[in-house]
Amino acid sequence: MAEQKRLFLLDAYALIFRGYYALIKNPRINSKGMDTSAIMGFMNSLFDVIKREKPDHLAVCFDKGGSVERTDLYEDYKANRDETPDAIKVAVPYIQDILKAMHIPVVVLEGWEADDIIGTLSKQAEKEDYKVFMVTPDKDFGQLVSENIFMYRPARLGNGIEIWGIPEVQKRFGVERPEQVIDYLGMMGDASDNIPGLPGVGDKTAKKFIAEFGSLENLLANTDKLKGKMKEKIEENAELGLLSKKLATICVDCDVKFNAEDYEMSVPDAEKVQQIFEELEFRRLKDQFIKIFSGETDTPQTQVTSTPTAKKEAQIAGGGQFSLFGNDGSGAATIKDASSRKTIKDVPHVYQSITSGMAMKLFVQNLMAQRSVCFDTETTGINPITAELVGIAFSWEAGKGFYIPFPEDRKEAQEIIEQLRPFFEAEDIEKIGQNLKYDIKVLNKYNVRVKGRFFDTMLAHYLINPDMRHNMDVLSETYLNYTPVSITELIGKKGKNQLSMREVPLEQQTEYAVEDADITFQLAQHFRPELAEAKTEDLFNDIEIPLLHVLADMELEGINLDKEFLKSLSDELENDINNLQTKIYEAAGEEFNIASPKQLGEILFDKMKLVEKPKKTKTGQYSTAEDVLSYLAKDHKIIQDVLDYRALSKLKSTYVDALPEQVEPSTGRVHTDYMQTVAATGRLSSNNPNLQNIPIRTERGRQVRKAFVPRNEDYTLLAADYSQIELRIIAALSEETTMIEAFKNGEDIHASTASKVFNVPIDQVTREQRSNAKTVNFGIIYGVSAFGLSNQTDLSRSESKELIDTYYKTYPKLRNYISEQIDFAREHGYVQTVLGRRRYLKDINGSNQVVRGAAERNAVNAPIQGSAADIIKIAMINIHKKLLEGDYKTKMLLQVHDELVFDVYKPELDKIRPLIKSEMENAYKLSVPLDVELGEGNNWLMAH
Repeated sequence: MAEQKRLFLLDAYALIFRGYYALIKNPRINSKGMDTSAIMGFMNSLFDVIKREKPDHLAVCFDKGGSVERTDLYEDYKANRDETPDAIKVAVPYIQDILKAMHIPVVVLEGWEADDIIGTLSKQAEKEDYKVFMVTPDKDFGQLVSENIFMYRPARLGNGIEIWGIPEVQKRFGVERPEQVIDYLGMMGDASDNIPGLPGVGDKTAKKFIAEFGSLENLLANTDKLKGKMKEKIEENAELGLLSKKLATICVDCDVKFNAEDYEMSVPDAEKVQQIFEELEFRRLKDQFIKIFSGETDTPQTQVTSTPTAKKEAQIAGGGQFSLFGNDGSGAATIKDASSRKTIKDVPHVYQSITSGMAMKLFVQNLMAQRSVCFDTETTGINPITAELVGIAFSWEAGKGFYIPFPEDRKEAQEIIEQLRPFFEAEDIEKIGQNLKYDIKVLNKYNVRVKGRFFDTMLAHYLINPDMRHNMDVLSETYLNYTPVSITELIGKKGKNQLSMREVPLEQQTEYAVEDADITFQLAQHFRPELAEAKTEDLFNDIEIPLLHVLADMELEGINLDKEFLKSLSDELENDINNLQTKIYEAAGEEFNIASPKQLGEILFDKMKLVEKPKKTKTGQYSTAEDVLSYLAKDHKIIQDVLDYRALSKLKSTYVDALPEQVEPSTGRVHTDYMQTVAATGRLSSNNPNLQNIPIRTERGRQVRKAFVPRNEDYTLLAADYSQIELRIIAALSEETTMIEAFKNGEDIHASTASKVFNVPIDQVTREQRSNAKTVNFGIIYGVSAFGLSNQTDLSRSESKELIDTYYKTYPKLRNYISEQIDFAREHGYVQTVLGRRRYLKDINGSNQVVRGAAERNAVNAPIQGSAADIIKIAMINIHKKLLEGDYKTKMLLQVHDELVFDVYKPELDKIRPLIKSEMENAYKLSVPLDVELGEGNNWLMAH
């Protein structure tokens, strides 16, 4: 018997919105400043379906002009929806162009929704004996499911795809026949489409009514069987219920015709598809496209939720050995990489390796005659503290360069370094590199301090385009239209079979290493004028580049860790976690997996019924997210216990148990890696371990800081902390005189604010008033709303609104400053810090309120956070310089938010204290004094 043909119909907008919102916190921005998240999200879903399911027939359905019929019936249909985000408006034409190039039909019908088009095509194809899969996350499609029509819900958040047949729809909606989903939606309504439904009827009641009456009409005909309020409400709103049912009904006879030939998968126009992907800067999708359509791809086993239909359908859906276009494999071979990008194979280049003796002497002579040289180290690994040199590449002219291989023998390697030392220490030769901090740390092992002017392409690009990625491959493809050789081509993928760079033949080492130096040299020439254009040259030369030396020294220094203390803390935490677990089990009356949101939700909201209308996630399970639970914690002991359980478990696994693992065996210390190019605001972020996230609001979290200790008994830790630097900056930038005066007089700013806002003398301010004023002081910077403030305090929403209004009356210049910042951003497309660091805000004039609101908050917040980051960076550079010049034994170890931590040699304490305080307080002159608090002790907690 011939295998049943399969048709896949994609609900375009549902997948586009889903892709866009999945990346909302970390959108994909290309070098042209375009948000490509929506296109990427949709293409990922499309490729996933093609890769997993190898469909014979496929089409993509779009809405156009909304549903005329439904809007005529009910004016407010979908009226609650925000304006479509601009990124999505821009995405749709691109997606349609890609589909056209892929020869995938786009089905659109003016005045109809994609649901109706999919409904009509599904029913027609079913009559022609097709198995139809409706690809959409939208549960309303459940009403169309039949023996041969399935819902195909794409994978998300680590959950596999779900295929819903009749049993799944019966289970999800409590119905006997899928058509009853329409009755369910008519009774319950649908908030996302603004379908009203019957007042007071939620998910459970709708299921109960369907079980009892079978349909909405039957329910309305039998209201005499209902009681009290419910009876009254349903009788009064019968018309509304019938209208809702009509609105929720997907049409299955709109004016489209299923024509099997049109929907058959055919060979795409590979060149055109790749051209569009290149324009959008989609590297991975382009590679994926080539793989899928040249038949190279491995089919993953469809991962589905295990239900009988899903299992059976997965086998059908993934059917057969794969060639997308018939089984003879014809056409597959036609898809090749049609890149306009150049590679090492296309571009003439002269890359030479230099061996010892005369060649080396001549090379060094030539090298010393240059004014600006790019260099790049090749090493045995990515940890600079243990990595050994395998070679160094040099380039000072596009397309040309040299490579010096290093022997494994340490003594011989050192001899080569000695010959190159004059170059590294030459003050008058500019050194160019990509992530120079790494190379500096590697060379430190060979007793070389690199001197002279620096140009780091990664840092330059970070200032030019802070929201993009800054790795060299991306920069090369974006700015030079050139794809470098990938390291995996040389040493293989991660894993036990990966080679060391030493094992790669010299010729390949040379080509790969010099190419890196050559590209980096070319990128530097490209970025110089761009830095000048964005007026960020000074920031680059005076802050980011000098800071790179400072961070390299701090990272090499590392910090001492008391492993024994962490071991005992781990045991205590284990004990606390077990006690909480017991309490939670007792309160719940049974044992369950507290770490499983699904099980926890069922216990709290199904079994214990702690809330009348619990919030649900998009997948229909109860939400146990942090914000949901913390809102309920004060009323329910079990919820507070769950939050504590989560916090302690995270603390134990992320810090207490993980930190000892991160001690570098060769030094016995922890060496965090500071990243200058991650946070768009200009703040540093730390990695391996991340020291900036150690929770310090809880007693247990603070204990972790106790594990960081001085080098030995002759040293003590000193922590220097800017007091309320962000508030001081906002006072200075907004020129808010009342606030500036309070700071100048050394008043407690939160008490001072409380005294003015609550209209009481400063010495009569209560703790609660001060605390509320503090919340507003910090909240204003982040655009806190009355709703947000009432969540963070014990104030009601109206009290919060009143407090915010009074606050703005007290500090009128602050309010003006906020609107001026937003206006500046609207006009220029960016805001900047006191030192001219820019934050580009492409959504500031967007039409979608949510997206625009986020950009407006950034417009206010970025200059403040960014200025604080700039100021502490200046302080670090100046202190580092003073410590070197004074030949002090004291070292700067850590930077965390507004705090610096030092390992101070005890005999130097009296000189070091005033030095640090003075350098930090005078790093930048504002109209408000900067205030630094110092503390010291034999661990970081005591010093803080």
